[in-house]
Amino acid sequence: MKKILFIDLDDTLFQTRAKCADTDDLAPAAFLRDGSANSFSNARQRAWLELVGRETTLIPTTARDLDSFARVNIPFSSYVILNFGGLVQKPDGTLDEYWHELMAADMAKARTGLEDVIRLIDEYCIREGLPNRGRLMNDAGIGFFSLLKDPEKNLARLGEIEQAVLIPWLAHDGDEYVLHSNGNNLALLPKTLDKSRAVAYVIELLRAEHGEIMTLGMGDSCSDAQFLALCDYAIIPRASQLAAAAFGASRT
Repeated sequence: MKKILFIDLDDTLFQTRAKCADTDDLAPAAFLRDGSANSFSNARQRAWLELVGRETTLIPTTARDLDSFARVNIPFSSYVILNFGGLVQKPDGTLDEYWHELMAADMAKARTGLEDVIRLIDEYCIREGLPNRGRLMNDAGIGFFSLLKDPEKNLARLGEIEQAVLIPWLAHDGDEYVLHSNGNNLALLPKTLDKSRAVAYVIELLRAEHGEIMTLGMGDSCSDAQFLALCDYAIIPRASQLAAAAFGASRT
């Protein structure tokens, strides 16, 4: 039986240097456009990757886009799920055309709301003298979600904008959207954009190719919970947002 592991990347297989312990044995795992390393794996993460890689086909299931995924220094050989499920890359490296057309249509319906939120964020930040600005995240010709970061990684400032702008908007106009918050990332996603939706699609592709399969899922974020629930087994890193939510475990 073919064994499949749908696996998140950032904060699951590697993380930024600031999230690593000084005693960790680190190796570069992902890079910026200028070639400098900006994410690192520790020895336990590399041991885990070696262990599951012996008998399991790994399918990255990530918020990364095509460009940032291409700068991940880990070899993968099967399907890839990108942009919170917005794109599915086939094993030959091309995009799944059916999925691309489906998501393009769905995201076109959601775009007005995403742009409205960016406008409201920018208006609030200009009025309050804040440096933050919203961005519409595009890939392969599709606008997928609105993203807000803080240039100084001031999470309190993100919290202020969330409470002043995003929560009220969701309450009045955002029935078809969901807010995802993890670290310095605050993202507004259409409900039609979901890792679990893409995972379900790829599972059907794999079953058509291989018959009965066993599926595992691994992720660190609360937004990963739905795709983990589709899998036969779920794996959660100890020091993660999802572990804290599920088990009350510390993220330190």
